[in-house]
Amino acid sequence: MEDLIPKLRKQAEKGIDHVYDYFEKKELAPSEIVQAACVDKRKKHIVSEDYPYDHKLSRVQYETDKKKLQIELVKLQNSIKRDGRKLILLFEGRDAARKGGSIKRFTEHLNPRGARVVALEKPTEAESGQWYFQRYVSHLPTSGEIVFFDRSWYNRAGVEKVMEFCTEKQYMEFVSQAPAFEGMLLRSDIVLIKFWFSVSRTEQLRRFVQRIVDPLKQWKISPMDLASLSRWDDYTEAKESMFFFTDGPECPWRVVRSDCKKRARLNVMRYVLNNIPYEDKDESVIGSVDSKILGPAEKIYEPDELLHRELFKDAAKDLKTLSKFFPDSI
Repeated sequence: MEDLIPKLRKQAEKGIDHVYDYFEKKELAPSEIVQAACVDKRKKHIVSEDYPYDHKLSRVQYETDKKKLQIELVKLQNSIKRDGRKLILLFEGRDAARKGGSIKRFTEHLNPRGARVVALEKPTEAESGQWYFQRYVSHLPTSGEIVFFDRSWYNRAGVEKVMEFCTEKQYMEFVSQAPAFEGMLLRSDIVLIKFWFSVSRTEQLRRFVQRIVDPLKQWKISPMDLASLSRWDDYTEAKESMFFFTDGPECPWRVVRSDCKKRARLNVMRYVLNNIPYEDKDESVIGSVDSKILGPAEKIYEPDELLHRELFKDAAKDLKTLSKFFPDSI
């Protein structure tokens, strides 16, 4: 995959059609996904047939609502700082699901002295020898602070599991410790909200192509991203496994459908503002969360993820079934 990106960029010099042709010719993604992704290269329409809307939110409506919600976010930050509260907003999800863009709109008008983004590189040699959660502890919020995790300790349940960067034993230790770790955070008066950004397979491919073609976005594409195209099902299984172990009543996951990034951003903001108390809240401005876009893990999923979900429902009823997934760990 390392030498694939230069080849794709060379194709981009000839035009976006050549990039899609290269993906199909080299079988980097299923032909039907490539064909669906290139239907509208100008990004004006929703390409997924299963997304609840057939059009993207208008720019005018988006900017109007975003400004109102960002004013409320400033109020929220002021209240958190005044009361000495601590808030973690954790953003996980598929590659190209627009996690970073959502964080950027959150922080756009916040005071950077009380709101910071944590986006860690791969562990150093020293960090690799530590307790897994240790490198994240130093980044937790202090009193009066909001911390945004652009990916988090859940790397172990996603890319590390799929790409076999961790052992099966390390994975099982993680999923058993993660709920306990998060429970400790909650009992230390830290508010933790976990978002999983979902995106359809066709929209993900289209966004990858846009990153290859656009010189200003080329830094966003990596060999690991391209590898995920052919391992969609593996990442789906990893996601469902993660939800099975870590989606509990104390600290649940909230899934965000992000094929329309504007709707995703607005609804994540609304969810946070609706669920955290602060002074001078204007509920009429915030509005309600669109349940078609954001909701609990058992209600929001891509259609091709349903099979994996059913497998883990069966596993919950029978530990012997679960042992088929992790034969050496249970």
